[in-house]
Amino acid sequence: MQPFQLPEFYTPHPARLNPNLERARVHTRAWAHEMDMIDVPQHGTVVWTDDDLESHDYALLCAYTHPDCDGETLDLITDWYVWVFYFDDHFVELYKRNPDIKGAQAYLDRLPLFMPVNGVITATPANPVEKGLADLWRRTVPSHSLDWRERFASNTKHLLDESMWELHNISAHRLSNPIEYIEMRRKVGGAPWSANLVEHAVGLEVPAQIALSRPIGVLRDTFSDAVHLRNDLFSYEREVLDEGELSNSVLVFEKFLDLPTQDAAEAVNDLLTSRLHQFEHTALTEVPLLLDEHAIDPIGRAAVLGYVKGLQDWQAGGHEWHLRSSRYMNKGLRTQPGTSAADVLGSYARTMPQRLKQFTATPKIVEPYPRPTYDIPFVLGMAPHLDQCREEVIAWSEEVGFHGEGIWDEAKNRRFDLALASVCMDPDGTPSELFLSAAWLTWGTYGDDFYPWVFGRLKDLAGLKSQTARLKLCMPLDLVPTIVPVNAVERSLADLWQKTAAPMSPEFRSTFRKAVDAMLDAWAWEVINIQQNRIPDPVDYLEMRRSTFGSELTTSLSRFSHSTTVPPEIWGTRVVQTMERSAMDYTFMVNDTISYLKEIQYEGEVHNMVRVVENFLGVSQPRAFEITFKLMDARLGQFVQAVDVDLPKLFEDLSLDSATRASLTRYADELKDWIVGVTHWHVETSRYHEEEIRTPVNAHLLAGAFNRGPSGLGTSAARLVAVKR
Repeated sequence: MQPFQLPEFYTPHPARLNPNLERARVHTRAWAHEMDMIDVPQHGTVVWTDDDLESHDYALLCAYTHPDCDGETLDLITDWYVWVFYFDDHFVELYKRNPDIKGAQAYLDRLPLFMPVNGVITATPANPVEKGLADLWRRTVPSHSLDWRERFASNTKHLLDESMWELHNISAHRLSNPIEYIEMRRKVGGAPWSANLVEHAVGLEVPAQIALSRPIGVLRDTFSDAVHLRNDLFSYEREVLDEGELSNSVLVFEKFLDLPTQDAAEAVNDLLTSRLHQFEHTALTEVPLLLDEHAIDPIGRAAVLGYVKGLQDWQAGGHEWHLRSSRYMNKGLRTQPGTSAADVLGSYARTMPQRLKQFTATPKIVEPYPRPTYDIPFVLGMAPHLDQCREEVIAWSEEVGFHGEGIWDEAKNRRFDLALASVCMDPDGTPSELFLSAAWLTWGTYGDDFYPWVFGRLKDLAGLKSQTARLKLCMPLDLVPTIVPVNAVERSLADLWQKTAAPMSPEFRSTFRKAVDAMLDAWAWEVINIQQNRIPDPVDYLEMRRSTFGSELTTSLSRFSHSTTVPPEIWGTRVVQTMERSAMDYTFMVNDTISYLKEIQYEGEVHNMVRVVENFLGVSQPRAFEITFKLMDARLGQFVQAVDVDLPKLFEDLSLDSATRASLTRYADELKDWIVGVTHWHVETSRYHEEEIRTPVNAHLLAGAFNRGPSGLGTSAARLVAVKR
């Protein structure tokens, strides 16, 4: 019997079938034989037989997922999918069933030789995976731009390399936590790679200037999550029960949330539905604004619209294929060709309550709960310059105008005590370093109050966009000022930019600017959600929270001090990113659990992990806290694992020199200081105490500020001029 009954899926688009299906079947059958994938033993094991290839029917998958491309293009895309599934099964048989980590790494290390971004392939293939990749690369990349080739090569390499993550987990009998799983599944599951092939099938590329933007990234990531979550539901029986696989979201939810298998499957399906809703929301609301903002030409707009439609076709077609392929658990489900219009309408109707639940956020009275405590295995340090740092930050705050706009006054600023956070986060810092750190923390905290207070309440979308654009102009890459700051948040950022960015190289300055830009965009995202009464789904919230909390800005500044000793490519390794992201997630959840009363009851906020869990899983406040604390413990444990076990292994695997090892070890120690310092500040500051929360904002000053400065559409933020310069 099947381990669970497959849930009712959200299928918002009818599936269509490419008329070139039979041609693709004939072609790819011959191609797979030519590449030695069929009945050719690999290390004594036959990976596929003719029956395997026929029953899996990858041509049917590609004909459903790319219904409009011509016959030659469908042949090529089908060959790509035959190759990627063969790679997956080849890796399972040779390296997963009897874990061989050393052999697997040597095998993966050769594959980039067969996908050069520039130049020709010079290596000789030694197995069907290498032979197939070399052939496909030569047939695909000549028609594409360098930007597309770089993106496709990167996604292909991620797909291949992250198989090691799965193998390490199997070898260690380790089940990932939900946050880690979603992140890593995108890479190892290959859906971003599939999104690149959608561009190939459409025959147009997403314009390079927006290919890495948030809206296009959200389309890609929500597409990826939906593809992988759907696959996990269909493949649970094959992967978990047959192959002993641990990389499956149903299993992750089952064990982490302590749910029966059926309930875990329903929860995964709810997340799948939510990710598709997020895809639709982004395509309809954010993408048109993005195209206008960047003045994308008609060809570029056609490419983006074709890309969106291609991703939708893939979702519909992928679902149909899962219903039919012998590769998966699908007994008892409908197997008629195509999804009817009635199915689509019924699907919308069934999932409408879930969609509406996201947009019906209302203030709630918080149930009493004990003030959280945190058990962190790191020693709290404190630089001996706290009093000096406090006074310098207060004087600077007065100078830039934080105390004159009605949002803060000096007493409130002192009670918040951002200098305490700075000296705890950087116990070895010099007075000048601590001042700069505390000033950035003060700017970020003020901005976090400023954005929802001004734009969330006034529902001023034009002003929101104008203010965000002006703040970005306060950070010129050439350090030559281009605008005159007109309010405190602009003056402070312009001042901090000059103080911080001047010593940086042009390359690092650009990277740092992107981190601050992401924070500003994330603040705007929060305001738009407030205006829409929208509670984001857990994945969307998690990824944006790292920016709204300023985590990416913090790690970017920390990286700068190690930029001369750590090669740039090391920052992109899984180990370093795991260290950073697990630290980011732990610290923002410290904030969310401490600030829950302030945000939920007194501010009517929706951006809080406890609130997101409550809403998404439909659980009580105590259960939501319990799940959040469990997530925190998992991320902290993952951080410790990355630092104590994975980082030394990275040193050995990459043969890093002593200077690089010392620098990365120091960076890991700085992340420890960050975790324990942020936590200590949250416990000590008055910002989240109820008596502070009840302190009224000086509304008369805010009203007076609106009587000065520029006027007209989109200038409400610019009119918030400080009383004192």
